[in-house]
This record gives sequence, structure tokens and C-alpha cells, in this order.
Amino acid sequence: MKTTYKTFGTCARFIDIELDGDKIIEVKFIGGCAGNAKGIAKLLEGMDIHDVIPRFKGIACQGNTSCPDQLAQALEAILMKKAS
Repeated sequence: MKTTYKTFGTCARFIDIELDGDKIIEVKFIGGCAGNAKGIAKLLEGMDIHDVIPRFKGIACQGNTSCPDQLAQALEAILMKKAS
């Protein structure tokens, strides 16, 4: 499943997420700090979204959110959509 999440309050404008079930296949941050975003994306490959959410949720950078926090919010939205 592929999805694009529009971020709020970060330099990255969007996050492209590809999942196989609950496993992360690929994450791409569109905009923002390219090196950091690519590093985070590589670390996430193969991880279960249930492990990622609590690690990334609540991390702040500029203001009350960050690219990792926005990714956690995107993954939560995906889980909620699956549950409905």
C-alpha cells in the first residue's frame, strides 16, 4: 500500500509511505533536511509501524512537531483507516 501524507509544521511538505501490511517498505520525505530524512528512511525499512509510532511520536524540532513526529501521525492515521 502506498500513501502520501501532507505534513504540518515541518520543513518537509509531504511523506510518501509504502507498506506491506504493517511493515515499512519505503519512506520518502519531500522537502526538509535531505540527509537526515534519507537516513531516517533507511533505518525504517523493514520495521513494523507499531514499533515506529511510539519511538517517533512527540519528537519536537521546530515548534511542537518534527518530521519523525509527522511520520508517527501519518502511521497512526493509516492504522485508524485500516481499522474502520
